[in-house]
Amino acid sequence: MTRKIIQDITDRIAERSQASREAYIEKLNAMRTAGRPRGQLACGNLAHVLAACSEGDKKSLSGESVPNIAIVSAYNDMLSAHQPYHAMLGEVKNSISAAGGVSQMAGGVPAMCDGVTQGQPGMELSLFSREVVAMATAIALSHNVFDGAVLMGVCDKIVPGLLMGALSFGHLPILFIPSGPMPTGISNSQKAMVRQQFAAGEIGRDELLQSEIMAYHSPGTCTFYGTANTNQMMLELLGLQLPGSSFINPGTPLRYAVTDAGAQCIVNLAAQEKPIGLGEMVTTASLVNAIIGLLATGGSTNHTLHIPAIAAAAGIKITWQDFADLSAIVPLITRVYPNGTADVNQFQNAGGVPYVVSALRKAGLLNEDVLTIMGGTGLAAYTTAPKMVGDSLEWKPAPDVAGDDMILRPVDRPFQSTGGLALLKGEIGSAIMKISAVKPEHHRVRAPAIVFDSQDGLLEAYKAGELERDFIAVIRFQGPKANGMPELHKLTPSLGVLQDKGHKVALVTDGRMSGASGKVPAAIHVTPEALAGGVLARIVTGDMITLDANKGILSLEVDPKTLDARVNATPPCTLLTIGRDLFTPFRDQVGMATEGATIFKL
Repeated sequence: MTRKIIQDITDRIAERSQASREAYIEKLNAMRTAGRPRGQLACGNLAHVLAACSEGDKKSLSGESVPNIAIVSAYNDMLSAHQPYHAMLGEVKNSISAAGGVSQMAGGVPAMCDGVTQGQPGMELSLFSREVVAMATAIALSHNVFDGAVLMGVCDKIVPGLLMGALSFGHLPILFIPSGPMPTGISNSQKAMVRQQFAAGEIGRDELLQSEIMAYHSPGTCTFYGTANTNQMMLELLGLQLPGSSFINPGTPLRYAVTDAGAQCIVNLAAQEKPIGLGEMVTTASLVNAIIGLLATGGSTNHTLHIPAIAAAAGIKITWQDFADLSAIVPLITRVYPNGTADVNQFQNAGGVPYVVSALRKAGLLNEDVLTIMGGTGLAAYTTAPKMVGDSLEWKPAPDVAGDDMILRPVDRPFQSTGGLALLKGEIGSAIMKISAVKPEHHRVRAPAIVFDSQDGLLEAYKAGELERDFIAVIRFQGPKANGMPELHKLTPSLGVLQDKGHKVALVTDGRMSGASGKVPAAIHVTPEALAGGVLARIVTGDMITLDANKGILSLEVDPKTLDARVNATPPCTLLTIGRDLFTPFRDQVGMATEGATIFKL
C-alpha cells in the first residue's frame, strides 16, 4: 500500500509537470552537439581555452577525444566545510589527469557562512546567495568547452545553487565532491545547554565563546544535522555523489581515496560516446527519493524551499502538499542532533546514509527507476560504503543492523511512524513545521499572540522579563520579499529557556529557522508573507492562535469581519547596509516560499 502511495505521488508530480519537463528536455537536447563541444569553436576561441594550459593539456584539448572537466568550486576560508577545497583542487586536477582527462578551474562561486551571519544583517543575503551561486555556476560553464563538471560545495545555499545552475547545462554529466565533517568536538547537546545558560544569564560571554570554539574547532562541516549535512544526504539520494562519501573527515586516507575515485568516475562518465547528463538524473522519481530521505532522517526545513527550487530548474513542479503526503507514510528512522543527541560522525559510524538507503529500499520506499553517476538503474550502489582495505579502496555493503539503534533503526521499528515535517494550514496561511526534534507534548500549542516586527524585538522583550507566560511569538516581515527570509535561529535559546520553565511557547513567522531548528515548535515559511498582504500583517497582540502539528492546523481565532476591518501593519524601516541594497531587485522578483522562494520562474 505504501509503495502504491509513493508511486501515485510520483505520478501526479510528473503529470502536473509534463509540459514544463518536456520543455526542459527539449532545451537539454538542443545543447547536445555532434561530438565534443570544442569542435564547434573557432580557432581563436579555442586558443583562448588553451592559452594557460600545459603543453600536454594543449595537445590533448586540441583534439576532441579527451574529455575536458570543468571544476566549479565554492572554496573560501570563511566556511570550515569549504576550507579543505583549497588543497583538494590540486588533488582533483591530478586525479582527473591520471584518469585520462583534462580539467580546468572554470569558476569560483560565492559561499557565505550562515554560522557567521546568523542573527546579523548579512543573513538577509543568505537565501538569495543561492540564486547568485546558480548564476555564477552558469557563467563558469558558459564557455561551452566542457564535457562534464565537478562541483565542489557542501553548505546551506551553495549546494542547491550549484545544482540549480548546473541544471541549465543538464546535457553534461555532473558529479559533486564533498569535503567531509570536522571531527567531533564537544557534543551538540552540551553546546545547546551552554547557549541556554547564556540566554538565562547564568554564564557570561567568555564561557559561551569557549564553548562555541570547542564545538566549531577545525576544517570540515559542522557536525550537527543541519542544512549542510542534509545537502549531503540529498546528493546521495539523488545519485550525484559517490555512495557513502558524505561524512568522511577531511585529510584522512579514506577521504583522499574517495576524492580520487570521484575524479575517475567523472572522467569515465564524460568519456562515453553518449554520456548521461545531469538533467536525466534529476527527475521526478529521484527528487521524490530526496524528499523521502529528508523525511526519514529528520533533515533541514530549508529543503522545503530548496527541493522545489531545484525541481523547477529541471522543469518539475513540487508542492508542499507532496512533502506532507510523503511525510504521512515515511517513518523517521534517524536521530541526529537536533533531532537526537548524536552528531554526523556518530551517524556515519552507525551506518550512515548507506544504511538509510538500504533500509528504505528493503521496505520498498524508494523509486528505483532512476539513473545515477554509478551507472545502471536504481540505488543499489548507494547501499554500500567506501572502506580502505590495505592500500585499496573498496565499497562494502551497509550493515544489516545499525551500529547504534539510538541513531538508526529499521523501517519496522522507527523512532516515529511519520516523517520529520508537517504542513500546517489555516486562516494565517500555509507553513512548515519540523516535528522530529519537538517532543509530542509540544506538537499542539494554543496561546495568545505577542507580535514583533523583528527578532531583536522578541529578544529585548525576553531580557526585560516580559515573556514569562504562555504565548505564541509572531515575528513578521521576515519573508523573502520583506528582507530575504533570514533564519531566526538565535531565538531558540531564549524560547527554549521559557519552554523549560513550563510555559507553552511557539513561534509563527514568515522567516526561516534553519536546519538547526530544535525543540521549540515553530510554524515557519508562512505564506502569504506579511509584506505580500498575508494575514500575518493583521494579527495583533492578544489574538488567540492554535498551532497543531498533529492535525495540520495554523488557526487564528478572530472574527472574519474584525480581521477584514484591520489595516495591514507597516514594515519597519531598515537602513540597507552590508550589501542589502544590491539585492533589492531580488526582493522585488522573488516568488512565494511554497514555490521555493526563488527569483527563477518555471
